[in-house]
Amino acid sequence: AIGPRGGDHNSDLTDVDLTVTELDAAARSWNLSRDVADTIRTANPHDDRQGNAGVWQFAKGLDTQAPIARVPMDSSLARWRAAAQDGTSVEELGKLADKVQAILVGPRPSGDGSPDQQLYDNLQSSRGPLLEGLDLARLTGEEKSSGKEQASASASRFGLESERFGPGSAGGSADETSLVMEAPGIIEVRAPANLFENYEFVTDAVLSGSSEANIVQVEVTADKPNLDQLPRENRKCLKGDKVRLSPAGLEAFRQCFPVFLCNTKVVPDDETICLRMYFREDDQLSRLMIGPDEMKRLDRLWAELRYVSQQPLAEQKYYSTFMGFVSQDGPEEYERIRGKVEEPVRRRGEEFGHELEALAPLQVDKLLEFASRIYRRPLSDEEKADLRKLYQTLRDKKEMSHPDAWHTTLASLFTSPLFLYRVEAAPSGNEAKPVSDWELATRLSYFLWASLPDAELNAAAAAGTLSQPAVLAEQTSRMLRDDRVRGLATEFATQWLHVRDIQNNREKNEKLFPTFDDSLREALFEESAHFFQNLFQQDRPVVEIFDADYTFLNETLAKHYGIPDVSGPRWRKVDGVKKYGRGGVLAMGSVLAAQSGASRTSPVLRGNWLVETLLGEKTPKPPANVPRLPEEEPSENLTVRQMVEQHARVAECAVCHERIDPFGFALEKYDAIGRFREVDLGGRKIATDARLKDGTEFDGIDGLRQYLLEHRKALMVRHFCIKLLGYALGRTVTLSDRPLVDEMVAELEKNDYRFSAAVMPIVRSKQFCNHRGMDATKDE
Repeated sequence: AIGPRGGDHNSDLTDVDLTVTELDAAARSWNLSRDVADTIRTANPHDDRQGNAGVWQFAKGLDTQAPIARVPMDSSLARWRAAAQDGTSVEELGKLADKVQAILVGPRPSGDGSPDQQLYDNLQSSRGPLLEGLDLARLTGEEKSSGKEQASASASRFGLESERFGPGSAGGSADETSLVMEAPGIIEVRAPANLFENYEFVTDAVLSGSSEANIVQVEVTADKPNLDQLPRENRKCLKGDKVRLSPAGLEAFRQCFPVFLCNTKVVPDDETICLRMYFREDDQLSRLMIGPDEMKRLDRLWAELRYVSQQPLAEQKYYSTFMGFVSQDGPEEYERIRGKVEEPVRRRGEEFGHELEALAPLQVDKLLEFASRIYRRPLSDEEKADLRKLYQTLRDKKEMSHPDAWHTTLASLFTSPLFLYRVEAAPSGNEAKPVSDWELATRLSYFLWASLPDAELNAAAAAGTLSQPAVLAEQTSRMLRDDRVRGLATEFATQWLHVRDIQNNREKNEKLFPTFDDSLREALFEESAHFFQNLFQQDRPVVEIFDADYTFLNETLAKHYGIPDVSGPRWRKVDGVKKYGRGGVLAMGSVLAAQSGASRTSPVLRGNWLVETLLGEKTPKPPANVPRLPEEEPSENLTVRQMVEQHARVAECAVCHERIDPFGFALEKYDAIGRFREVDLGGRKIATDARLKDGTEFDGIDGLRQYLLEHRKALMVRHFCIKLLGYALGRTVTLSDRPLVDEMVAELEKNDYRFSAAVMPIVRSKQFCNHRGMDATKDE
């Protein structure tokens, strides 16, 4: 008997051979490997190479293991056998026999490795002299008893009740060999340990077809588990020293993995012999993980890939070249089967070609639908006919393929004025008239989203109800809550603040400000965009533009600002930032950096920005021949502020500087890229106290905020309304728009300055919902 080395069959390369040679004159020889190497898998018996039938036979049995000593020396049984051979009296033999019986039916004898302990273990083992050869597979358990005897025996009876198996069980649908139970639960299998030595406990756990559970954890353990402690974390599906799946279980497990999971390239894929562009290997995904809706979407994606790649045509085109390459070693065999293998390839290619031709008219229809979407209104019959005529002319007269003609027609849409411009049909005469619902949808969408109307807005326009005040208000509220309101934040708010192009600001001195890189510039812009998107989307008070105690940060910007406990690239709202010198547009790094020079701060630029952008006041252009300030902070003992004050003493400059410089001085503790500082680049202490022409004094950004909210709040709110109205109308706000601006301001004051209170008067206004007559604009 020859078993695997170390009891392990895995990759066992043990070389086994046997030679038997006669000693007589014939000296015939039989060699195991020569005789049976080619027939080892055939049935017994095996012939030898000399023509003798049935020489070799193979027997199936347990793996070879260390032999068990039959009767240990000095054990009670050994002494009994020796006494019987020596003629010992029957009385003495009876005493020894009683001792052997006590060992057989009693507890395991004490003593580490004593002869009687070894005897007990040998007699209890399935490979010992008592039970050797017993077929455990046919073990049926104890015989039934009755009455009290049956009740006491049931506690120690081996095996499981037959009613727990098969169709008669609780499950009702299992076969007669399957054990059924309800989860959670415990099945206790009692078996004599010594009898099952070297055997494996093998089980497959399968959910019932009617089960509503998604996952059931199964554990095999030698200890009785506590059902009250289930489920336990980190539980394995099957656990134990010798637990494995049955062949059926292994096959089910294999079905969880794609056949070609590790083979990314099954066939050559260079330009000359490409045959297959992709392989669909999502059977496991569809069977084990996703539902019907996801499966429909997945099938659609595969169908789109098939169409885009045109795999059947590529296969037909390159098939002959490919087969010529792969059949070089056996061309005759390939010629024999050529017809059978080439016909399906040809048929798939032709069928796919017919599919493409059938799809062409449908794709032209889709192109017209797309034209309606980007023109932002339904196409007229004449426009549809013109587009179809263009496509057909390209196919017939220019002899273009369907894809080329289709793409050329698509290009004509993108170059059309109807796409490039928001074309509206103004009425004749002097009287203003309502815009169409489609034009109103476009105005509303480009105002709030800076993009095309969506399906819901188009549906309201198509139904002719968008112009109704209630529907218009409902759509406006919905659109303000949508994430696409970021378009209003980026196209209106960041342009109003003059920071729309901060990402492209590469004018800073790289030696002085090496951290002002692409990632920081991107973060500065995103702070502004996120701030205004949140303000619009959450309908926050517009006064928070000037006095918010929060901002939006990621790790890059938080590090730039010196604000702790912000990590990772994710943007988040951070409250309580005034203590770090942040909050509102006055402390935004994008504003502070944009209104600074390349190498130093500029109180003049910052003050002028505040006066014009937030207060809406105009300042005259500087007079000619005014000396320019140095581009860098001076090396002598002067701060930037002192340098500006010295410059402002020039009579021609003083008029403007006394209006704008104090605001810039209050922001001097922010450097040229928006970082907070206490000293300038020369190590000089920075003063931020300011005094206006009327004698009003304030200090730093906190004092500036307080002054603006107490003395200039109404002016800032009104100017914000003017800028918002001009953006919504796409034109300069004129004197005739003053009543609408007054209405916006009044609505803000009545509604706690909520942003929507400024938007609603605009979208229901005559200016927003009507055309001016053609004749009314002739003199402008």
